[in-house]
Amino acid sequence: MIFVKPAAEPADFDERVRQPGRRFLRSSASPSREVGERPYWRRAAADLHNAYDGICAYTCHWIALDTGWRSVEHFVPKSIRPALAYEWSNFRLVCGRMNGRKGAHDDVLDPFKIQDPTFVIRFPSLQVGPANGVGDELKTAATRTIDRLKLNDELCISSRLEYVKLYCRKEVGLDYLRSRAPFIHREIVRQRLETRMRDVMRFAN
Repeated sequence: MIFVKPAAEPADFDERVRQPGRRFLRSSASPSREVGERPYWRRAAADLHNAYDGICAYTCHWIALDTGWRSVEHFVPKSIRPALAYEWSNFRLVCGRMNGRKGAHDDVLDPFKIQDPTFVIRFPSLQVGPANGVGDELKTAATRTIDRLKLNDELCISSRLEYVKLYCRKEVGLDYLRSRAPFIHREIVRQRLETRMRDVMRFAN
């Protein structure tokens, strides 16, 4: 995970999402339970994808429009604070798998607020871990985030590996990684591995 700069609210967001959401909240006797029945936030899904260049805030990979299961993640769970269910500032662009893993839990660090580098990628394992030198409290929080989102499971590591393979085979360059896998790009540059990735990853071909 890397820092994500919050994007500006779309011009028509208030009319299309916030206003109908607030009308529902005012009329609902139990908004915490019923908020899921008024998913006006889905109207912002395309805007969210465009605003963040299609990059999942948790995996830091591009979410393909046809297979990526684009979703709207409420960083503060809507069931806990329904008043934030229709607020752009509470939305994160996250793929469906990560959205499901985050769920209503509150032990995930906010990509809008972290400082880089809080998380690093360790090569050649491609495991994500807390950066060296972070304090004990932040290290614990980063580890909880990794565990909650399962950022080191087989699927996540396989996805990182595909990007790294493309780069090592010279099928894509750093500019491509910057636009499609910015965490990997950041780590290659930060660790000064631009010309050494094939050796580090021990690729034979």
